[in-house]
Amino acid sequence: MRDILTSFLLIAGVLWVLIAAIGIIRLPDVLCRSHAVAKAFTLGLFLMLLGYWAYLGEGVSGLKVALAIFFQLITIPVASHLIGLLAFRKNLRRWKRRPMDDHRITKEPQSSKNV
Repeated sequence: MRDILTSFLLIAGVLWVLIAAIGIIRLPDVLCRSHAVAKAFTLGLFLMLLGYWAYLGEGVSGLKVALAIFFQLITIPVASHLIGLLAFRKNLRRWKRRPMDDHRITKEPQSSKNV
């Protein structure tokens, strides 16, 4: 039973990492790519480390894997957010067909004609 759980978790993790890699290649700009890394890669790495933890069992090695999971879940999303923030502040080229930014919305003047 433990081998089946380990295999399932490892395969699911590899699939999520593959989705993250495809996202890095296919997505149009830095912010979208950063999002793919933050979400899909974090989940994939989490599942692979859980599979490794299930393989090792309880004990000192299991505690080390639990600490690795904890630190990965904290550092990857924060690093991805900082990369996106830096790209935004440096005005790197962004995807042209994106929704309007909230802070750059300009309202058109209202016409004074009564209809």
